[in-house]
Amino acid sequence: MTNATNHQPAHERANAGRADILQRILDRKVEEVAVRSARVPLDTLRAQLAGAPPIRGFVAAIEAKRAAGKPAVIAEVKKASPSKGVIREDFDPTVIARGYEAGGAACLSVLTDVDFFQGADAYLQQARAACALPVLRKDFTVDPYQIVEARVLGADCILLIVSALDDAQLASLYREAMNIGLDVLVEVHDSSELTRALELRSIGGRLPLIGVNNRNLRTFEVSLDTSLSLKTIMPAGRVLVTESGIATREDVERMLAADVDTFLVGESFMRDPDPGAALQRLFFPA
Repeated sequence: MTNATNHQPAHERANAGRADILQRILDRKVEEVAVRSARVPLDTLRAQLAGAPPIRGFVAAIEAKRAAGKPAVIAEVKKASPSKGVIREDFDPTVIARGYEAGGAACLSVLTDVDFFQGADAYLQQARAACALPVLRKDFTVDPYQIVEARVLGADCILLIVSALDDAQLASLYREAMNIGLDVLVEVHDSSELTRALELRSIGGRLPLIGVNNRNLRTFEVSLDTSLSLKTIMPAGRVLVTESGIATREDVERMLAADVDTFLVGESFMRDPDPGAALQRLFFPA
């Protein structure tokens, strides 16, 4: 009997496989939380919040760069990805973090997913200890446990991916993070997800950052037009973080010309022998 998928065009099979990866990651996160919470129950973890390092304001660091008329760069510490495999063999979060700070980064983003991105909680702690920059825990958040865990590890911000959560989950996880002092980067891919993200209300006078991933989740093609398009429907005063696809000085200048001045960049830096110098060349050329 012929497998029905064999009749699908190759690009459709590839796209379905990529969508499956996201679901596999989310399913794995549920398993991971179950294992971790069995080892350290949530109440025990919450008790550790009192000993967490003082918060470094993630949004505040971005706003300070913007107020000074400079691009605000969230520089990513990322060893591997499911689609590209190992991106950086010579991977030392301490050295990378110091280089990013010297290169002018506003903040760091550190991958902590183990199974798909070869990340580690220890990488976040090492990177944060090596510099004075606030740090985003870049992981797939599906449970309040991960938010408390992020704060205990020393994270200053967490990521919520709109396409991975329903409205109730999104609102609940957002409140949990904000209530323990974390900033939140809410990632969207299109106008319908942006509409959902904008429903999240201010908590204690604080609002989430809105990250626009320029990578289409269905085709996995990258287009900076995604950020430019969604910028036109963003309310005044809200910060848009453009993610994925920023690789050249022309890309940066195109964003800046459209009043998009906050960037999350990882892979292009990770492929450079000196990630901090690559950041400086791209965003702060002499």
